Amino acid sequence: MLAKYRALREDHAAVSAAGRDPFGVAFDTVLSATEATLDGRRVLLLGTNNYLGLTFDRDCVAAAVAATEAEGTGTTGSRIANGSYGGHEALEKRLARFLRRRGAMVFSTGYQANLGTLAGLAGRGDHLLLDADSHASIYDGARLAGAQVTRFRHNDPDDLRRRLRVLSSQPGDKLVVVEGIYSMLGDTAPLREIAAVKREAGAWLLVDEAHSLGVLGAEGRGLAEAEGVEAEVDFVVGTFSKSLGAVGGFCASDLPDFDVLRIASRPYMFTASLPPSVVASVARGIDAMDARPELRARLAENGRALHAGLAAAGFALGAGPGPIVSLRMPDRETAIRFWNLLLAEGVYTNLAVGTATPGGKPLLRMSVSAALTAEQLAFAVAAIGRVGAALGARGDNDTAAAAVAAAE
Repeated sequence: MLAKYRALREDHAAVSAAGRDPFGVAFDTVLSATEATLDGRRVLLLGTNNYLGLTFDRDCVAAAVAATEAEGTGTTGSRIANGSYGGHEALEKRLARFLRRRGAMVFSTGYQANLGTLAGLAGRGDHLLLDADSHASIYDGARLAGAQVTRFRHNDPDDLRRRLRVLSSQPGDKLVVVEGIYSMLGDTAPLREIAAVKREAGAWLLVDEAHSLGVLGAEGRGLAEAEGVEAEVDFVVGTFSKSLGAVGGFCASDLPDFDVLRIASRPYMFTASLPPSVVASVARGIDAMDARPELRARLAENGRALHAGLAAAGFALGAGPGPIVSLRMPDRETAIRFWNLLLAEGVYTNLAVGTATPGGKPLLRMSVSAALTAEQLAFAVAAIGRVGAALGARGDNDTAAAAVAAAE
């Protein structure tokens, strides 16, 4: 039955043969939002998407513990079958208020939020226009929807405009789907231009703010807020597993009949709802995201510091300063060696090879946290610089050498 995956298994074995299995890293203990132990050694966590560092926030942890003691460990079923807990509805109202939307619905994972939203919104006879670099959950949601899928070039509003014009004579709704921050390179969508194209064509617009919620915008609502186009965005999708330090996802909208998705979306209807502990910690996380703008400021400062340090050390980076910093690798073999050597130096990052990356080009991906200290960032820059120099994977000049020496 599994013989069809022979090539995939061999590919995985080849990656693992070069050192540690990147899919099998099991930390001994997670010590904080920024550190863990692996094989008895301390490791800096530089690849966990823990943007605001809330996984160990005292209020979030206390709320999760209290909810578990009061309401148990889980709901054991979907909200349609087992009913909603009071916390589910309270969280949706809190989320809608934060996002300044009329309504919101909560899913059990961020992946499921895209899966359930797209499958509920679009169907046969409709059209989904997806940025070519869209996340796997968006493509899987489009597949489940059964709508016609049209890809447009990454971050190219003109290509989107051309494709919408081609589809203008065809019946069915046209839904454009983009992301606030793209997870591999950390680049942002040209959302003002895309919103203008959407408006011209009479289409709908969904923005996945998974990596931009709590990160961008004066109040942390994401790229749409930062670009001043929230009124043009019909649906906002996001996750609780990044800035909010938990698990789960959501979709929010101003459409008056938005709640019909609860009975139109099969991934929502037939999946067990979030446990009380997660609901409680996420609600506290939204409070922190709303009331503590200094977390966003610190995150932005840390992102600039890491980006500047690596750029000065001569590395080719994926995008400008932000919460995601990716090193472009010359080839797959170098990427695998780099990841292993860096882990041995005490820095955990994400090895990104294969179809998950733009153009299939290998990357070493890092996600910044507001909880990182200046000393930890300097340690990371120095370690990455040493490994890059050993592998010849960075610029070899006086400026690079000085930057690494300063970090050390």
